[in-house]
Amino acid sequence: MTEVRVRIAPSPSGNLHVGTARTALFNYLFAKKNNGKFVLRIEDTDAERTSQAYIDNIFDSLKALGLNWDEGPDVGGPYGPYTQSERFDIYPKYVQILLDKGFAYECFCTPEELEAEKEEAAKNKKPYVYTKKCENLTNEEKEKLRKEGRKPAIRFNIAKAQKAFHDSSILKFDDLVKGELHVDTDLLGDFVILKSNGAPTYNFAVVIDDMLMKISHVIRGEDHISNTFKQILIFEALGAEVPRFGHLGMILAPDRSKLSKRHGATAVSEFVEKGYLTDALINFVALLGWSPSDGEEIKSVDEIAKDFRINEISSSNSIFEYDKLNWMNGQYIKKLSIDELKERLKPYLAKYDLSELTDEQYTRMVEITYEPLTLLSDITYDAQYFFGGDSVEIEENAQKDVLDTDTAQDVLKAFMEQAQNWEWTEENLHEKLEAFRGEFKEKGIKPKVTMWAIRAAVTGRTRGADMTAILAILGKEKSFARIKKAIK
Repeated sequence: MTEVRVRIAPSPSGNLHVGTARTALFNYLFAKKNNGKFVLRIEDTDAERTSQAYIDNIFDSLKALGLNWDEGPDVGGPYGPYTQSERFDIYPKYVQILLDKGFAYECFCTPEELEAEKEEAAKNKKPYVYTKKCENLTNEEKEKLRKEGRKPAIRFNIAKAQKAFHDSSILKFDDLVKGELHVDTDLLGDFVILKSNGAPTYNFAVVIDDMLMKISHVIRGEDHISNTFKQILIFEALGAEVPRFGHLGMILAPDRSKLSKRHGATAVSEFVEKGYLTDALINFVALLGWSPSDGEEIKSVDEIAKDFRINEISSSNSIFEYDKLNWMNGQYIKKLSIDELKERLKPYLAKYDLSELTDEQYTRMVEITYEPLTLLSDITYDAQYFFGGDSVEIEENAQKDVLDTDTAQDVLKAFMEQAQNWEWTEENLHEKLEAFRGEFKEKGIKPKVTMWAIRAAVTGRTRGADMTAILAILGKEKSFARIKKAIK
């Protein structure tokens, strides 16, 4: 059996998109399921759009997601490392093979001539197909055009390749995800495989790379289906084994439009910056078009790999539900140990002076605030009142609906009188506050109203973590200073 070899081949024209990450994941899972190799190739032939920063982002994002490649940049291997721009000297050899076999020809058409052909087709309301006007040029005609300064591009001859390997103009292949797909090759038109400047086009370079890297399965987005038919013919014309192809549905936003920045984060690095755990993100992405056999959605990459079945990937588009990702991220946050959380939360607390808290106080703060976190970055807001000394920012509703009321003022004055002699430990505060609430309950004031007053004065809010623990962490001096400022 042929060794399973799959690849992810991103273009470094932007940060790693979550859609590309899903493609990488499905390739990775397929490789692991079949004891194969997962190859990384950087397709950087578009020099104007390529950036080293984007290449670094691709590397860092894949590593952060745990999608470590077996071959490619930084790893090597028998066929690596792979950066397409460093392989330009390879492609002309295979162009010449196609020319010698009669499956390609020189095209001297200028951009202006090609544009005129397209305009003519549009005027006649027909899809544009190259007219093949250069297919049968004589050597004398070619020489004359060269003397005019024209440099030829090389076009692939669709009709000759199709006729050589197939009985009709219909080209079919069995897609791993979508089943049988077909096209009438008469509608494809002869396409350029080598530009006049000597640069290979995508459809040619990708075939040569896949052939030389012995890629057995090509799993990618359905936007490549039209390319696949052309690539199959090039494989056949070169006498190479054609890989199996599988095309994934698109990832759409909740409004079923193309997922874009207006919907939220789209790049892996953006999700990480916002406080998503990479384990949660990769788990969520795996469920975009695929479902576990046991219905359990929270799974590690290794668990998903054991269960992965490419033929069960949905051929339909998938909806990127941010709400579900947020829920899943919250579940993963809850699974972290307190020590892990303490470290992971520090970047999101950088605006505060952590030296205000002892390690014991910081630990306790994390213990009482992590439960409702959806994102790690939520801690920036949720922990704000633990810092800032004797003052705290009072939110409008806490001031208007709570602190400005006569009831709250009575509660705070009574608290200041009684709490002067309290032992300021969490255990003792819990006991004292229970009794304190009981006194006001006898006066017809609900316990939660009593605690709202203290919470609003100390934290500036009407909701938050356990109030007893907050008071213990802040200490008597800070707590009293804030309550004094809240008393009119």
